[in-house]
Amino acid sequence: MDMDVVRLTRLESAQALREAVQALGYSLPVDDEVRSAAEDSPLARPAVIGGFPVGNRWCIHPMEGWDATEDGLPSELTIRRWEHFGESGAKLIWGGEAFAVRRDGRANPNQLYLGPRSLEAMTALLQRLRQAHREKFGPKADEDLLVGLQLTHSGRFCRPNRKDLAEPRIAYHHPVLDAKFGIDPRNDAVVLQDGEIEKLIEDYVAAAVMAERAGFQFVDIKACHGYLGHEFLSAFDRPGKYGGDFAGRTRFLREAIGAIRQACPRLIIGVRLSAFDCPPFRPDPARSSPGRPGPGIPHEFPLPYPGFGCRREAPLEIDLAEPIALLRVLRDECGAAFVNLSAGSPYYNPHIQRPALYPPSDGYQPPEDPLVGCLRQINTVRRLKEAVPDLPMIGTAYTYFQEFLPHVGQGVVRAGWVDFVGVGRQVLAYWDLPADALAGRPLQFKRLCRTFSDCTTGPRNGLVSGCYPLDPHYKSLPEQARLKEIKARSRAAADQSDPESAVSKSEEQS
Repeated sequence: MDMDVVRLTRLESAQALREAVQALGYSLPVDDEVRSAAEDSPLARPAVIGGFPVGNRWCIHPMEGWDATEDGLPSELTIRRWEHFGESGAKLIWGGEAFAVRRDGRANPNQLYLGPRSLEAMTALLQRLRQAHREKFGPKADEDLLVGLQLTHSGRFCRPNRKDLAEPRIAYHHPVLDAKFGIDPRNDAVVLQDGEIEKLIEDYVAAAVMAERAGFQFVDIKACHGYLGHEFLSAFDRPGKYGGDFAGRTRFLREAIGAIRQACPRLIIGVRLSAFDCPPFRPDPARSSPGRPGPGIPHEFPLPYPGFGCRREAPLEIDLAEPIALLRVLRDECGAAFVNLSAGSPYYNPHIQRPALYPPSDGYQPPEDPLVGCLRQINTVRRLKEAVPDLPMIGTAYTYFQEFLPHVGQGVVRAGWVDFVGVGRQVLAYWDLPADALAGRPLQFKRLCRTFSDCTTGPRNGLVSGCYPLDPHYKSLPEQARLKEIKARSRAAADQSDPESAVSKSEEQS
C-alpha cells in the first residue's frame, strides 16, 4: 500500500472514527453505543414498504454466488447461502441474488435464470429461507420479513455459456468500455434493437410472474453496476426511443416496471440503482510491476462522457440532477415503493462501488483511502434522501466499517440519512451480524469481513464465490487450494519484482 490509510482495527472508539472521518473532510453520525432491540434501537424499528410492515432496518443485498447449476437451478451452495440470509436477523432480503430473466442474459454459466423448472426451484429456495428464519427467531418471525427477487440482464457482461467467453448485448457502443472489454465498435450486431428490447421487457414480466407465484413479495428491476438496465441510463447517443434525452434513456426502466405492474398489480416494485458513475479505472502502469498492479487511475476518456450521475464535461465529479429526477419519476409515475442505492461498477471502477483494502486479482490498488469511497456513497445517499424524503432508501458501502458497522448503521438511520442499512459481502462469513447487533451481543470479530476480496478473486478465476478466509465451509472446498495457488503465484511475482512493496501474508491475515 503506497499511501497512509485509516486502519479501522486500530481505532479504539467511535470518537476516534469520527475524528478520522473529519480529517478526511467528511462528517458521519457514529453512535458511541449500539442499542439492542430491547433498548429501542433505531435499527430495530419497523418501516412500511408498499403497505407491508418490515420488522427492522437491516437489509441483505443481492449477491451472485457463481454456484447455480448449468440449467439455472439452485445448488447446495446456493441453498446454504439463502438459509444464512434467513438466519441473518435482517427483515429485508433484497433479491437474494441476481436472477437473469433469460438464459443468454447471465453474467456467468452458473447464474440463476428463468427456465422451465424455475418456479418449483425458486419456490423451494424461498421457503427454505423463510423456514430458516422461523427456526432461528420463532414460528411467526417471518410475518414481518420482506423478501424479493432481483431481475437482471447482464448486458455487456454476459457470459452465459463459458466463463472465459464474453457474449455481450449492449444498449450502445461506449467509447471507453468497448475497448476495455474487447467489443468491436463496428459490430452493431451486439447492440440490442428496439424490437429486441420490447421482447426483453416481456421476459422481465415473465420472470416477475414466476417470482410472484413462487411467493416473493417484491421484485427489483436492476439498474446498477454497468449491467443492461444501468447502461440504458447513459445511452445519450443511442438513436430511437430508448436513448437520447432523459425520457428516452429511462424508457426501458419505466416500461419494464409498467408492464410488471400491469401483469402483477399486487407485487411490490423496487429498483437497485447506481446513483452515480465515473469512467473506468486501470492500474497506473508507471507504478505497476509483474504480479502487483499499481494504484488505480482513470482511463483516458472523451468529452462529453456518457455517464449517469456524473458531470459529462468532468465525469470524475458527481452530478445528482438526473438521479434525483429519476427517483421522483420512479416514485410518482412508476409506483416504485423503494430504492436500493449503490454506485459505479465492480467491473471497471470497484473502488467506487465496493471499497476494499485489498484488490481482487484483476483489479488495482486503492487510489484513495477506502474509507473515502464509503463516505462518498453514504453522503450521496444522504443528499438523495433530502431531495426525495418520502421514498424509502437502502444504503450501501457499510461492510468496510467492520467493528464499527453497527455504530455507523445505527447513526445514519437515527439521523435520517437513510432508511435501511444494506450489507452484502459481510454476510458471506458473518451472516448473523444483524441478529447479534439487535440482541445486544458482542460482535464476533474473527468473522468480520476484512475486504481481502477473495469472494471476487474466486469468480474472476472461474471459482464459486464465498468467504474463503473466514468461512470454514469454503476453507474446506477444493477451490480453496486453487485460490491459494493463484494468490501465491501473484505474491511471488510481486516479491520478485519489488520485495519491499509486496503485501506480506502476515499482514493480510492480521
